[in-house]
Amino acid sequence: MRKIVKLVQRDIELQASGGGLSVELQVCTALRTWARQEVQDDAADIHGLSQQSITNICRRVALALASKAAQFIRMPSTLEEQEQVVSGFRNICGFKQVIGAIDCTHVKIKKVEGDSAQYYINRKGFSSLNVQVVCDAQLKIRDIVAHWRGSTHDARIFRESQIRQRFENGEFHARLLGDSGYGLTNYLFTPVQNPRTAKEKSYNKSHILTRNTIERCFGVCKQRFRCLLLGFSVSLENVKLYIVALAILHNIAIEMNEGIDFLEPVISEDNGDQQVLRESLDSRSGQETRRLFIETQF
Repeated sequence: MRKIVKLVQRDIELQASGGGLSVELQVCTALRTWARQEVQDDAADIHGLSQQSITNICRRVALALASKAAQFIRMPSTLEEQEQVVSGFRNICGFKQVIGAIDCTHVKIKKVEGDSAQYYINRKGFSSLNVQVVCDAQLKIRDIVAHWRGSTHDARIFRESQIRQRFENGEFHARLLGDSGYGLTNYLFTPVQNPRTAKEKSYNKSHILTRNTIERCFGVCKQRFRCLLLGFSVSLENVKLYIVALAILHNIAIEMNEGIDFLEPVISEDNGDQQVLRESLDSRSGQETRRLFIETQF
């Protein structure tokens, strides 16, 4: 908490809208609201504040955190940093040249009004944002996209993301691992559908164990911040802001070696329907690259 106070102090202590509240009280109030997923009325009563004050405080703290996003959420840039991340994934079960695990997760939001409301309803029938995350082997969030509507396919989010363009431009000397909802490319490996050979089966097993880091990342985040697990009742604009702020807090906790033993077991999400476009998404060069990789590494 002291680290977060120091991080955002200059951003929130000078604002007249702070209403004379100390930086410590504002940070504690925001953290309690996000972590315990309390109704804002309850959090307001606990801290002796109005519900509107809670809303203002959470937004103020989130804005201060989000302004530091580039400092805490970033892909490894230097060769040395990239090799450290690659080494972390390789230590899981020997899968080489992986720089990130990618997937999307749904964060529940209140019903959106207007003509666009239907586009926020996901396959499970509730309104959500479909949030794309890339994490490393330590469950640290390296890239996040938190503005797509719940009905959007994972593959489309990646296709139109900046992180894909960076891989296309050759910025990284390793690849991503994704599930069957993504298209197979030179820089994003997916599981082999209907594996036949021993090597393909071995590849799939290693792929699943290594890619499981992203499922664990989602599980840890949603248990650490219950609002991500149970949903938000605030405005859509604030939800997008809060998701980024909470990703930063998650990374800070990892950097400070905060234990996660208290968290409940991770429940993997069902992405079965994401496989419909499977074959049309795969590139020929990706298929050949993966085939050679399996033959030489497994």
